[in-house]
Amino acid sequence: MNDLSLPLFIWLSPSFPVGAFAYSHGLEQAVETGDIADAASLQMWIHDLLHHGSGRNDCVLLVEAWSAARVKDFDRLRAVNELALALAPSAERYLETRSQGNAFVLAIASAWPCPMLDELKRADGDVAYVVALATAASVHQCPLRATLEAALLAFVANLVSAAVRLGPIGQTDGQKIIAACVADVRAIAEQAETSSLADLGGSSLRADLLSMRHETQYSRLFRS
Repeated sequence: MNDLSLPLFIWLSPSFPVGAFAYSHGLEQAVETGDIADAASLQMWIHDLLHHGSGRNDCVLLVEAWSAARVKDFDRLRAVNELALALAPSAERYLETRSQGNAFVLAIASAWPCPMLDELKRADGDVAYVVALATAASVHQCPLRATLEAALLAFVANLVSAAVRLGPIGQTDGQKIIAACVADVRAIAEQAETSSLADLGGSSLRADLLSMRHETQYSRLFRS
């Protein structure tokens, strides 16, 4: 990464106030049902999300939003934001992307001005998290590949953090899983860099179904 990528370290840090710690992306229900019980099952779960689920699809949406912001095509940016919100497969996943996106817009406004992002918030009311990140990255000239890799790695790290707090793995296993996912992150980012909206699609149905079931889980730590 070069100097233009440095804002990504700030925006995707756990200390950046988007509330990522409050969401498990349905993983809490997967632990509840026993789908995730140890490091091996967690790593497989994350692998599938990266290659066949929301990880890959978010990259496609990120590329579209980053490109639209790059050429200042506001109508295109609004369209991808609407699509990103509509693609959320459950009420909690919609809450996850909407709440984090709106928090990102608010947090970035004072220190990293991004008028296009402010305008998007005024026009649409809600901003999907991936669209908010992509727009800020484009406006502040963060390279596309670096943005994709950083976003994916932050996604992995947040899932691992949730799993550690839920108990099926410890911190050492968590770090091993993150390290093992780096090659996947690089490969998916490389593929996504030349993608279009026609490449959207996935098959992580179990993850989507469990995110729906989490809505009625009796005892829980996370909002999704």
